[in-house]
Amino acid sequence: MTHSPTGPTAHPHSVGGSTKGGLLFLGILLIASLSGLALIDGDDYGVYSLLPTAVVLGMAILTRRTIESLLTGALVGLLMIDPTTVVSQGSDILLTVLGNDTVTWIILVCGLFGSLIALLVKTGGVLSFGDAVTRRIHGRRQSLLATWVLGLIIFVDDYLNALTISASMKKITDRFNISREKLAYVVDSTAAPICILVPFSTWAVFFAGLLEDNDVTGNGMQLYIEAIPFMFYAWVAAALVPLVALGWLPDFGPMKAAEARAAAGQPIPTGVDDGALEVADDGRKRPHLLNFLLPIVTLVFFTWYYDIDILRGVIVALAVTLVLIGVQRLLSFHDTFDTALDGFKAMIMPLGTLVAGFALKEVNDMLGLTDYVIATVQPLMTPGMLPVVVFVTMAFLAFATASFWGLFAVALPIVLPLAASMDAHMPLVIGALISASAFGSHACFYGDSTVLSAQGSGCTPMAHALTQLPYVLIAAGISAAIFLLAGLM
Repeated sequence: MTHSPTGPTAHPHSVGGSTKGGLLFLGILLIASLSGLALIDGDDYGVYSLLPTAVVLGMAILTRRTIESLLTGALVGLLMIDPTTVVSQGSDILLTVLGNDTVTWIILVCGLFGSLIALLVKTGGVLSFGDAVTRRIHGRRQSLLATWVLGLIIFVDDYLNALTISASMKKITDRFNISREKLAYVVDSTAAPICILVPFSTWAVFFAGLLEDNDVTGNGMQLYIEAIPFMFYAWVAAALVPLVALGWLPDFGPMKAAEARAAAGQPIPTGVDDGALEVADDGRKRPHLLNFLLPIVTLVFFTWYYDIDILRGVIVALAVTLVLIGVQRLLSFHDTFDTALDGFKAMIMPLGTLVAGFALKEVNDMLGLTDYVIATVQPLMTPGMLPVVVFVTMAFLAFATASFWGLFAVALPIVLPLAASMDAHMPLVIGALISASAFGSHACFYGDSTVLSAQGSGCTPMAHALTQLPYVLIAAGISAAIFLLAGLM
């Protein structure tokens, strides 16, 4: 099983000065948050609502430990709300999170996906696919471009994209000494950014429904389609990938270090062990390629057939895989279900990160973080500045809260009437909103797409987030400039 940043060996240098620095940083912010309680008027936390997020980001960067950082940020928020009810409120929040239908859905999807991938690995289906693709790929650039093209093709859902492509391609990229971090970047860049550009993906269905609920003029899906050309972040982020793959945009920062390590013959980061999800070539005869392609095609088709519900799609794909295993006697009965269980267990650490992220979101909601930030930037929302202000503000909130869908259920009733009153270009404003959501999913180191892309590719979420962050910020900067120009024009 992959060690997340919480694992003891994921970052061997985190036990020295960086940990002490993280503890010092945490202590300062804890004192600041508690001393700030005297300045809080009633339930208005104002600028102090930013403290938990600041703690999370500071601790995560210094210690490279994700779950502890998220839970500490949530603890700081609970101390700000009422130090005497930390235990009761904390336990209530955990129960609320684990009782949330969305969280339950994510746990089932990711766990069953882990089981499916583990079975495809154990039976040799992934190696069969790797052999077939490798015969047509003759270099590192081709392997990265092939990964990008697959991401463009499998656009139905970002989870489906992140987990399927990473599991399929990592053995191929390993052969060309490409770091797992670069693979994760390519996979993640074709997850949410591509899903929002296609009108029959999970993202499109959700946001079109939100637009309908907010009484927009005309059909919600029609307005969503009109906004697609203005989803500048998704276009820019997806376009940067081939530039990176071809070497036209050079490696720099943490990605350069990861690629140097891979070039020396170590594509997998130190301390990472995929366990049930790792592909080991033991020289056995490969099963037919159909054993890989049929479950994957089944997964994509039935996800679409059941109204873009990937949970039902993965259940059918698992059933097909079990039939293939049984008919061909690829594994014994006990091996089959032990492997499926191991695959489910391999997803526990990334799921822990997601649950901790949802807990932090609940605390931020109690502190009024979203309302504070929107109220603070509202004076800047002139007709010309509205698109770029919406993009930058909502991108920050999506990154800070790891809320890429729920946040916009709160924001749309505020932003859309404001845009209508200013007679702003509605598809452009909607494009800015949805671009911000894609940025948050792409950039947030404890967001679901980031965590699952890292898990599937075989690196830690923190290593993936830090190596791809420069490219994400480049895309965000270009997008902000385009939104500014479009708004002024």
